[in-house]
Amino acid sequence: MITFPRLSRHLGHYLAWEALMTERCNRIHRVAVMRRLFGWASRLGDGVGWYALAVWMLATQGMQAVVPMGMMLASAGVGVLIYVTIKRHTARLRPLHRNQRIDVSVAPLDQYSFPSGHTLHAVNFGIQLAVFHPPLIWVVLPFGLMVAASRMVLGLHYLSDVLVGALIGLLLALLSLSLL
Repeated sequence: MITFPRLSRHLGHYLAWEALMTERCNRIHRVAVMRRLFGWASRLGDGVGWYALAVWMLATQGMQAVVPMGMMLASAGVGVLIYVTIKRHTARLRPLHRNQRIDVSVAPLDQYSFPSGHTLHAVNFGIQLAVFHPPLIWVVLPFGLMVAASRMVLGLHYLSDVLVGALIGLLLALLSLSLL
């Protein structure tokens, strides 16, 4: 069996740094107004915020929005299949399960953290909504960033969970847009 001791050492250093960064981001959670703000971003990121924006697009753009909304729905389904499969195979426990100093006020939707499904959908939907209706970028960009940041502030994800979720969301959005 081939081993990579230097790579293992660097990965160990990164994971320790990442755990520390997650704990530091979670300190924001101690401030009541921030806990509520990021809690709301997380809950809206469960789908409600994206559904509201999709309904608004349908209401303002009518039939022109049907195909883009269908594409977004299809890409969301593919996204769920991707992140559920990865989560089952990696089985990375959430920060709250590994660090007793992590404060949690929002229950996780499942046991594992890698990758962040909230971030995946925030990036995927945010990009597609901004392309389909460019004035929405002023809503979807800050909202998507808040959803992604909420994952670490709430102690539900590590940085790499969020970054990989964002990368998958970006790839899904680009694939969806290339099919239209």
